[in-house]
Amino acid sequence: MVKRKDELTVIRNEHMKGGNKTVLITKAVEQEEINGKSRLIAKITLEPGASIGEHTHLDEEEIFYIIKGSATYNDNGTVVTLNEGDSCACLGGQSHSISNDTNEVCELMAVILLYK
Repeated sequence: MVKRKDELTVIRNEHMKGGNKTVLITKAVEQEEINGKSRLIAKITLEPGASIGEHTHLDEEEIFYIIKGSATYNDNGTVVTLNEGDSCACLGGQSHSISNDTNEVCELMAVILLYK
């Protein structure tokens, strides 16, 4: 299966999980197009000032990989800066949030894997 850029689903999510501004989600594939146990495989674009609010993952885990720029990441209450090339994981039962507190666009790959 090959999907061209103009075939990908793009979602604009306002105040995602209680965050600020609009988060752009570009799905690499749709859930029903693959056989694996994932809920999301997508590029997330955070414009300056945009964020995904704090939330907890249950029966799933989420991995972020920073493609471009940097972001402030809250990892269960520990706040760190993630830069291009950095990654992080939020396991089941844990919580996290991410924000772009810079003047540049931040792009990251997000993968949510289901436990069941």
